[in-house]
Amino acid sequence: MCGIVGYLGDKNTVDVLVSGLKRLEYRGYDSSGIAVFENKEFTVLKAQGKLVHLEDKIKKHKPIGKIGIAHTRWATHGVPSEKNAHPHKVDGVCLVHNGIIENYSELKQELLRDGAKFLSDTDSEVVAHLIARELKKTPHLRQAIHKVLTRIEGAYAILAVWDQQPGTMVAFKNGPPLIIGVGQKEMFVGSDVQAMLQYTKSMVYLEDQEVAEMSSEGAQFYNLQGDPIQKSATHIEWSSSQADKMGFKHYMLKEIFEQPKAVASVLEQYIDHQNLSVKFSDIDVAPMKSNDTKTLSVDDLKKMERIFIIACGTSYYASMYAEYLIERLAGVPVEVDVASEFRYREPVIPKNSLVMVISQSGETADTLAVLRMAKEKGAMTLSLTNTKGSTIDRESHGHLYMHAGVEVGVASTKAFISTLTVVNLFAILLGRLRETISTTDEKNYVQNLLALPSQMEAVLSYDKFFAKASGVFKAYRGFLYLGRGINYPIAMEGALKLKELAYMHAEGYAAGEMKHGPLALIDSSILVLVICPKDSHYEKTLSNLQEAKARGGVIVSIGTGEDKNLKEMSKEYLSLPKSDWMASGILSVIPVQLLAYHVANVMGYDVDQPRNLAKSVTVE
Repeated sequence: MCGIVGYLGDKNTVDVLVSGLKRLEYRGYDSSGIAVFENKEFTVLKAQGKLVHLEDKIKKHKPIGKIGIAHTRWATHGVPSEKNAHPHKVDGVCLVHNGIIENYSELKQELLRDGAKFLSDTDSEVVAHLIARELKKTPHLRQAIHKVLTRIEGAYAILAVWDQQPGTMVAFKNGPPLIIGVGQKEMFVGSDVQAMLQYTKSMVYLEDQEVAEMSSEGAQFYNLQGDPIQKSATHIEWSSSQADKMGFKHYMLKEIFEQPKAVASVLEQYIDHQNLSVKFSDIDVAPMKSNDTKTLSVDDLKKMERIFIIACGTSYYASMYAEYLIERLAGVPVEVDVASEFRYREPVIPKNSLVMVISQSGETADTLAVLRMAKEKGAMTLSLTNTKGSTIDRESHGHLYMHAGVEVGVASTKAFISTLTVVNLFAILLGRLRETISTTDEKNYVQNLLALPSQMEAVLSYDKFFAKASGVFKAYRGFLYLGRGINYPIAMEGALKLKELAYMHAEGYAAGEMKHGPLALIDSSILVLVICPKDSHYEKTLSNLQEAKARGGVIVSIGTGEDKNLKEMSKEYLSLPKSDWMASGILSVIPVQLLAYHVANVMGYDVDQPRNLAKSVTVE
C-alpha cells in the first residue's frame, strides 16, 4: 500500500527521500510527493502518476534542507490526483499517512464547523487539521499529537513535521508498519526496511499506539498516554543490493530464477542433513512481545486435534496445498479459510486447535486480525512469514520463516514456492511427531525434497519453450486452469498469476468439477491449461481433459517426461522432470509463473507493478 519515507540529517535530504520512494515502488501507488524544510518552512512538491513526474518537478526546484518527509499514495479516499497526493500541509503542519481514518467524516464535519478549509478529498488531511488546531493550544508537536491520538479511529501509520519545530519528526501508528532507522546523528523513517537499508541496518519497529519523536540526537519513544518507554534496535541482515535486478528485464523474472536458491535456503534451515530428518528449532523461539509469554512447543503439536490455516491471496493457495500434505502425512483434520472471511464469521475453534497464519509481509491486515482473534479465543498460534520482526511474527506463539529473501515484484513467486517447501517439511515433522510416518518414510521424503533445487534448475532451463507456448494465449477470450490433488491449488495460483499480470480472465478449478458447470463454458475460444503429472490422479485428470477437448477446448498441458497422451491432445505440451508426488506440485509452479510472465511481457504490461495491486495489504 502507501509508502512512507522520512529523513533528518546532513545528507542531501531530497536524494535520500527519492531513493527511499523508489525502493517502495513495489508497494503500488498512484501519486507521490515530498516536503523539505527550507527558508523557514516546509516546501511541498507533489505529482500524480509515476515517480518520474515528481522528479521532473524536483529538477525545476530542488529544496535544500536537513529534514524532510515523502510518500507514495494508493488512493482510498479521493481519486488519484495531485491535490490528493501527500504530504498534506495545514498551518505549517505537514504529514504523510498510510491507512484509513474510519471516523474521518465525523471529524471533518466538526472541523468544517470550526472554519477549517480543506484542499483535498482525503481522510488524511483531517489529521493534519486536528494537529494544527491542537498546536494553537499546545505549541509542541509530539504533545499535540498525543491529544489528537485519542480522537482518531482506524488503521494508520503517520509521520508529521511542523514549520515551528523544524528539527523534529514525529511518527505514530496503529496497524500498518512504520519503522525507525537509526544512523550516526541522523534518523530515517520508512514503511519498509528497504527504504533505508542503503543508509543503516539498525532498525526500531514501532508497535501499535506508540509514538517516536526524532531529532539529530536520536529517538525517544512514548506510549499512548505520553509516558516514555524503552525500545531497542534490531540489526537487519538484508543487503540493499539484494533488490537489484541482476541483469534481468524485470524483478519478477529475476525472482522466478532465484527460486532454486530460495528452496535450497529453506532446506538448509530446516533439514538435518546427517540424519535426513526435519528440524524446526524456530517453533520453540519465544515470542518477542513481552505481554504474551506462551510459546508453541513440540509437545503442543503432538496434542493438536485440528489445524486451521488462514491466509489471503497467493498465501491462501499455499494453505490449500498444506491441507493436502498435513492430512495425508499427519492425519490431522485441517480447515483452510480466507482471512477476510474467517475473521467475520464467528468461527468455532475447538480446544487443542492450532491456528496457523501465512503472510509473506507479516503485516497483512486481515491475517493479523485472525491471529489476534485466535489468541483471544485461547488457541495456540503459528505464523509463517518472510519477514522476521514483522507484526504477525512478533505476536504469534510459534514462528516459521520462508527464507525467500527480498521479493520486489508485486506478484509473489519465490515467497510462494518457499512457502510450499516449508509446509512440506512441516507436514513431515507432524507426521513424525504423531507417528503416522516412519523414520524410513521421513528419510525418503527428505531425500526427494533435497533433489528439488536441481530439478527446478532443469525446469527453468526450458524457459524458451514456456515463452513460445505463451504466444498461444493471446488468441483466446478465457482460460480454465485445471488440476487435481496438490495440483489443484497450483492451478488456482496459475490462474491468479495470469489475472494479475496479463489482465486476462482466468479461473482455477478442480478437474473433477468440470461436469458441475465449467464444461458449459468450453468452446474453441477457451484455452484449457491442465496440470497432469503422472501421479495417482493421472488417469482421472486425463479423462477430464478429453471431455474438454471433445467440446472444442484448446489444451496447454503440463506433464511428466515424454507423455504421448498429453502431447497428442495438446496444442502445447510442457514437460517436467519425474519427481515424487510432494515435489511435483512445486515443480508445476514454475511453468504457470513463466507463462503468465511472458504473456504480460509481450503485451507490454508492467510486470513488476500490475495495475490496482499492492505488494502488502496492510489495511482492509
